[in-house]
Amino acid sequence: MKTSLDVKWLDGMAFETELNGHKLVIDAGGAVGGKDRGPRPKPLMLLALAGCTGMDVISILKKMRVELDDFSVEVIANNTDEHPKHYDEMKVVYKFWGKDLPEDKINKAVNLSEERYCGVSFVYRKYIKMSTEVQLNPEKK
Repeated sequence: MKTSLDVKWLDGMAFETELNGHKLVIDAGGAVGGKDRGPRPKPLMLLALAGCTGMDVISILKKMRVELDDFSVEVIANNTDEHPKHYDEMKVVYKFWGKDLPEDKINKAVNLSEERYCGVSFVYRKYIKMSTEVQLNPEKK
């Protein structure tokens, strides 16, 4: 199965595409010729990872009949200083809130996502140093 994406240059540093029926604009800040009309491309890599693994974890936990009050995925990435600037390390922090959370099932869901189901994680792990942290009922910021 192939996936195709057509990205059209608007002007300046802005580009637009349509993903799954939704328009998305990416742009740069004013310091480099953009108008800040959308997110920067590289941080979208973090969103792709968080969304992919997050959806997996929720799906797996539903099948395990684990009830959550809330859930979030934070991705913390280190950007290199030299060109080509890239992420050389990422930490994925899974945060779960709820009563009587089954730690074993939560850890299993996270591991299954990271090691078997999340295609984004699979690719990133080949090139980026990855680490994971699971937090149960952490203080909300």
